[in-house]
Amino acid sequence: QVQLVESGGGLVQAGGSLSLSCAASGRTFSTYVMAWFRQAPGKEREFVAAISWSGGSTYYADSVKGRFTISRDNAKNTVNLQMNSLRPEDTAVYYCAAGRTYLRVGVREYDYWGQGTQVTVSS
Repeated sequence: QVQLVESGGGLVQAGGSLSLSCAASGRTFSTYVMAWFRQAPGKEREFVAAISWSGGSTYYADSVKGRFTISRDNAKNTVNLQMNSLRPEDTAVYYCAAGRTYLRVGVREYDYWGQGTQVTVSS
């Protein structure tokens, strides 16, 4: 069982930066692939980025590639999402998720979810 709690959301102007953090409970954090998803109003939840168990490999949606960076610290049971050059279309609730298989982008591929944190980018 893994419990996930996101933090770090907020309001930022276009072109600005935000850093999201996700704290995980449990002693098996390093056995999970971690990912970030987001959901804008009226839209389906979509994949943003994922990181492998050790943190050695990362994978991004095309829409955020080159602007967002996912990282993890297995000693601290945390996963982070650094978001730069933010755009109004990045506005969404951002969710942290834990799963067992790398390179999966589907919502159903992940077993545990946080409650989400709001990111709003003004133009």
